[in-house]
Amino acid sequence: MRVRGRLTWGRRARAGTALAALLAGVVTPAVVLTPPAAAGAAAAGTPVCQVRDNRLRELSGMVATDDGYVVINDGADDEARRRIFFLDKRCAVLRAVAYPSRPRDTEDLAIGRDGTVWVADIGDNDHSRATIALWRLAPGADEPVLHRMTYPDRPHDAEALLLDASDRPVVVTKGGSGTVFLYAPTAALTPGATTPLASVGQVTLPTTGTSNPFSFLGRGVITGAASAPDRRRVALRSYADAFEYDVPDGDVVRALTAGTPRITPLPDEPQGESITYSRDGRSLLTVSESADQPPGTRPTILRYPATDGPSAAAGPTGSVAPELPTQVRPIAEDTIGPSGRTWLLAAGAGTLLALLAVAGVLRWRHTARR
Repeated sequence: MRVRGRLTWGRRARAGTALAALLAGVVTPAVVLTPPAAAGAAAAGTPVCQVRDNRLRELSGMVATDDGYVVINDGADDEARRRIFFLDKRCAVLRAVAYPSRPRDTEDLAIGRDGTVWVADIGDNDHSRATIALWRLAPGADEPVLHRMTYPDRPHDAEALLLDASDRPVVVTKGGSGTVFLYAPTAALTPGATTPLASVGQVTLPTTGTSNPFSFLGRGVITGAASAPDRRRVALRSYADAFEYDVPDGDVVRALTAGTPRITPLPDEPQGESITYSRDGRSLLTVSESADQPPGTRPTILRYPATDGPSAAAGPTGSVAPELPTQVRPIAEDTIGPSGRTWLLAAGAGTLLALLAVAGVLRWRHTARR
């Protein structure tokens, strides 16, 4: 999500990463950090087309259609950007559909079996929304219909939406430490009514070492999701990777909570929040925001080969405790000595103070920008 006048998650992540890096050299020598082993440098995606319309600088959701693509911005202040945009195969805008009322924070798209476009108005950086919403745009309709929903426990920030075999929506929260939560409506969605959501599971993401602008923070959040055209696979994406799950029986929740994902690195995308399958299901397509990039940078749709077949790269993720973003090798106890133990205690206290300092700086910047 990106909102002017407010410190966004991306900016908080960059600020926190930079400050933590400065402090790390002073307060964290108690452990030796080594990056996870890599099989080789991840390949960048192949460019498909470039989005040149100036209204489309904050892309947060995308689905592929037979004629091209449907895309949305996140919660843009500019009224002209609050649209559902239909693009041709060259990324040129064909038409734009306005909302009947102002959305709060549109973050993802999904497309039903009948061609209905679902817009996920589920972003909530401040965790303050009483309800979230889905906008349903039927084929040929002039405007989408609003459906409100409410969480059973507390507000969540979410940026990903999936549809199961019966087109039931499944909201995937953004998370933050490698664990995300799944919610689904308890009844059919009705315009003008608020439908309760139920917690239906949680997913622990595999640990990777894929390079991205937000370091390990970017590998532990979910920013988009997609269903294959035949509904037999789904994908979750972070700022760094795509995680594909097989859905052999149409049960998306069980696939995510008990399945073994196959990993496709999406290296160094500027701010990747969108993913979709190509219409033939053979490729994963992604696109990044370009609002904070150098002048002249345009969002570019990238193509990656979709994975096929089971993988032993990661185990089932539904109930596994989150792994650390890096492999931590402790210093052997018998090499420390009494003075070393005292130093380690001091270093541990320093680490805690550093984390508190990072949190304080981020809170101050957030308050100041508001």
